[in-house]
Amino acid sequence: MTFSRLALGAAVLAFHGAVWAHDYTAGDIALDDLWVRATAPGQTAGGGYMTIQNQGKDGDQLIAVKSDAAASVSVHQTVTSNGVSTMREAEGGVPIPGHGKVVFAPGGYHIMFMKLKAPFKEGMEIPATLSFRHAGDVQVKFKVQPLTYKAPAMSGSMHGMDMGAHKH
Repeated sequence: MTFSRLALGAAVLAFHGAVWAHDYTAGDIALDDLWVRATAPGQTAGGGYMTIQNQGKDGDQLIAVKSDAAASVSVHQTVTSNGVSTMREAEGGVPIPGHGKVVFAPGGYHIMFMKLKAPFKEGMEIPATLSFRHAGDVQVKFKVQPLTYKAPAMSGSMHGMDMGAHKH
């Protein structure tokens, strides 16, 4: 009887740890599923994607990104108007509302790595530093996925939309 209780307790703790584990954290900010696609020959730019969760009650803001993998790195957003998509820098950064989540995905917010110093090859990890207004800096690695990779959790049409701050 005691053994089965211990085993059950261990299983509960293991499950709890797996559910609450994040790839990276800084203050109330949790970062998961960081990835970039491998680049094609001659390609000089690449996009980085991830999920940012704010576990605190106060909002924060992603204000800068740095990486030695590219001459220039910034936060961009794809905007579609009248059926035409354009990409622009997210002026002032990206707000992360308290108890909210922002998904960086193709067709929405993304990290733009420009003038790559070397091609992104499948299996590599691309180091970067994300700077948040309140949580501070966090060093991360974007996993390089195949050129044809499509993230399964990002197959819907609501990429990058904040659903955490919605009130009924």
